Amino acid sequence: MRSKHLLGIIVFISLLLATFLSGSAYAVTNGQPDSGNNWPYVGLVVVDEWNGSDIVPMWRGTGSLISPTVVLTAGHLTENALAARVWFDVGPIKAVWDDPPGHYPYAGPDSVEAAEIYTHPDYEIYGSPALPEWISHDVGILILSEPVYLSEYGLLPDEGLVDTLKMMTPVDQVGYGVQEMWRGGGQPFWYGLRMRYFAPAGLITSKHVFSDEFMKLTANSAKGKGGTAFGDSGGPNLLGATNIILGVTSWGTNYQCAGVSYVQRVDTADVLDWIYTEFGSLLQP
Repeated sequence: MRSKHLLGIIVFISLLLATFLSGSAYAVTNGQPDSGNNWPYVGLVVVDEWNGSDIVPMWRGTGSLISPTVVLTAGHLTENALAARVWFDVGPIKAVWDDPPGHYPYAGPDSVEAAEIYTHPDYEIYGSPALPEWISHDVGILILSEPVYLSEYGLLPDEGLVDTLKMMTPVDQVGYGVQEMWRGGGQPFWYGLRMRYFAPAGLITSKHVFSDEFMKLTANSAKGKGGTAFGDSGGPNLLGATNIILGVTSWGTNYQCAGVSYVQRVDTADVLDWIYTEFGSLLQP
């Protein structure tokens, strides 16, 4: 039973990398199911990479449609990706081991393949999260092989929007991260259905070493704040009650996904210029 539902092995504890697709997941969110399909443009992303002997599904993350064929996600998902696909179901999304079986994490009629995969040209990981400015330009783009038509999409922000927001401005975090913690003998682990969840967070506007590139958000599940986790990587962090994407989930400082999380800002000149220059012709519905 466990082997069917545990979806991740930590590689970088502080980085909110998408989970491996087998093994144990080590993170938890404070999310609530998207029962009303309020964020239909947010999808579950599975990335294929080379495991040393074959091309296999390696990571699960989240992305947002910003047009019928363009998905905005995290650079640490798209970097080195050999293939990717996206599900836009609220969930639970059926896996090959479910009864009846689905297709996740493999391609199937319930998913849309990425025809092209891009990572911001200045994306880089410099080392440990203990170092100042250790990661940069954590943004990626998927171009889908076929359009997904919706009544609304995620909206790119105006340049510098985050700098105009007040302390504790509401931010809606949306993603397909793991949700539930299992406690028994030994080390606890986290698991959960492959579903779209959201969690409320608040913007911390104090200046910090990452503030030019990253938003700093509350993430305290015990107090009902925030709670991004493994599998939420690349998911949108929306200006409260809007579809304006302020940034994409990138990394956190706490093993328990409590305290503070960091979100790669999308409103920077570097990110917006890259998106509009390279993909602007695809952004119109």
